[in-house]
Amino acid sequence: MDGRAATTDLELLRAHVDGDPHAFAELFHRHRDRLWAVALRTLGEREEAADALQDALLSAHRAAGRFRGDSAVTTWLHRIVVNACLDRIRRRQAHPTVPLPDGNRAGDGFGTGGAEPAAPAEDHDTALVVREALAALPTEQRAALVLVDVQGYPVAEVARILNVAEGTVKSRCARGRARLAVLLGHLRPAVAATPATRSGPTAASTDVPGVTQGNPGAADGVGSRSGRYRRDANQEDT
Repeated sequence: MDGRAATTDLELLRAHVDGDPHAFAELFHRHRDRLWAVALRTLGEREEAADALQDALLSAHRAAGRFRGDSAVTTWLHRIVVNACLDRIRRRQAHPTVPLPDGNRAGDGFGTGGAEPAAPAEDHDTALVVREALAALPTEQRAALVLVDVQGYPVAEVARILNVAEGTVKSRCARGRARLAVLLGHLRPAVAATPATRSGPTAASTDVPGVTQGNPGAADGVGSRSGRYRRDANQEDT
């Protein structure tokens, strides 16, 4: 034990900025399960989620010196991860491709063959339908629902993560739930039990991608736009 268990997130971030080569990796490992779960549930595809998480961690690694401490470090990290996911969704919508069927991608680096490989076939099929329904939602509604309904974050915390008003989070969740009710009405008895709708990190926290060790260069003063939400906080979803 190196005593880091008693070190706060802010202390780890500051140690990273000061040149500690292990502090950022420790910070990531402390929160990786929930960050990975948010990325996976937001994007619905393991390889995309891994890439988004890696992009987000690189942005956070470089921008640590600009962290002002006006929110919790975990809020800041989640905001960067969510924005990295939303960026990928928007790029995917602008340049659509035909994905390989989930679980059939050779060499994806995880070796699990899908998100819930051990689930019975019926439950697994239901989980895929729920995931597809989430993917059909507008990006902002999807992000709010993943954070509130899937991961179980309080509305106030989600508002800080997304950098919007609490009322906006509630509105996005309400609109998203209404859309899901239409899309998943035929699954109503089964949806409550599917792994894809359970709150908390355990439903999606396995096989979390790693983070590169070390501190490549001084982080202080290096900017990143990933932590900024790119929409007007008061703009409503359509």
